[in-house]
Amino acid sequence: MRAIDLSTVTWRKSSYSNQDGGECIEVADNHPTLVPVRDSKDPHRTALVFPAAAWSAFVTAVKGSNWR
Repeated sequence: MRAIDLSTVTWRKSSYSNQDGGECIEVADNHPTLVPVRDSKDPHRTALVFPAAAWSAFVTAVKGSNWR
């Protein structure tokens, strides 16, 4: 598997994050086919990278659930 260069992506913190740090994730929306996801409390660790369609399906499923 080849390495994915994430040096130019723009990270966005989850809208559910708070200023206290909490348990937050950041996503990079500006990659054409992939969605990198990382822990906002430890941004230097390796990001998880999902195919854009899989991430979209996940977000849709979470929005449609009663989980909070």
